[in-house]
Amino acid sequence: MKVLLTGAAGFVGGAVARQLTARGDEVVGVDALIPQAHRMDRAAEPTTPHELRTPGSGSDQGSAQVVRGVGQHRADIRDADAVVGLLDGVDVVCHQAALVGAGVTPADLPLYASHNDLGTAVLLAAMSECRVDRLVLASSMVVYGDGEYACATHGRVRPAPRLDVDLRAGQFDPSCPVCSDPLWWGLVTEDARLQPRSSYAASKVAQEHYASAWAHQAPGSVITLRYHNVYGPQMPRDTPYSGVAAMFRSALERQQAPQVFEDGQQTRDFVHVDDVARANLAAIDAVVGAEAGSLAAYNVCSGQPISIGEVAALLATATSADIAPVVTGEFRSGDVRHIVASPERARTELGFEAVVDPAEGLRAFAFDPLRG
Repeated sequence: MKVLLTGAAGFVGGAVARQLTARGDEVVGVDALIPQAHRMDRAAEPTTPHELRTPGSGSDQGSAQVVRGVGQHRADIRDADAVVGLLDGVDVVCHQAALVGAGVTPADLPLYASHNDLGTAVLLAAMSECRVDRLVLASSMVVYGDGEYACATHGRVRPAPRLDVDLRAGQFDPSCPVCSDPLWWGLVTEDARLQPRSSYAASKVAQEHYASAWAHQAPGSVITLRYHNVYGPQMPRDTPYSGVAAMFRSALERQQAPQVFEDGQQTRDFVHVDDVARANLAAIDAVVGAEAGSLAAYNVCSGQPISIGEVAALLATATSADIAPVVTGEFRSGDVRHIVASPERARTELGFEAVVDPAEGLRAFAFDPLRG
């Protein structure tokens, strides 16, 4: 099978590339190497437009190395001519390229709209021009906004976004919008309403909507994978666009205490990057055999909830640095309290189930090489 893999030099894209080539697929990798995702030394940057490199490991983390077995191209998917030139003979597109992170300020909105939304639209138009009609799209848990909640009296409810005034007062958990009683969180299924709360989330919802429209118009087949908190080797280091696990790791490397926002009890699902890559391979196989015009979305998660405070404590303990995390009570506007996914649909329909236990994987992550 011939796969066009966008974002091939990225954290998740690199893992997908390795697993695809290991099983014998032909991979055409493309990446724009944008600085928010790739802190690469100038000396290590590709010297030609068609030489794509990914960050190395160990003592050479700041340099780059060619991905073995991958047809490699440095290009921006917003360039229609470049994309069309890469689609010849491709059976399926695996679209990982995106600017990630919550978005630091509203000024980030044009960046997300340009890289994620316009990039996806250009890619889909090029696919139609080249008669490539199978797509696996990387999405995110952030499309859901807050998770699932229930009130003892009123059953399933949807709380309003948390107010800064309440967060400043230490009132972190949402309450019932009818009676103001405490709520219990539950697992989010793929049928939940999409309610983006950040620049990044809005861009991922837009990507899903573009893909849905394309599937009907082309017609084409799309499988969307909604990643939960991904971690593992070659995760980008501490930047405003990094995941929380990398931020904690970076703090410990600096001999500083990880800073845990709110009260540390906010709940997430952490899934290892190797499991995410396995989910992509399962989705690629499934979408190739799907009917034209079909759409499906799947949570990609471990199925084992863990609090942010527990993540910080696991990493700190694993390093034996005698540095305890600090719960700061600080918060980020737009963050959600609990978002934990149901893995059931991916298990039954895709045959995907995560194999890396988060507690074990996060302890190992304390020593994994980071990027940049």
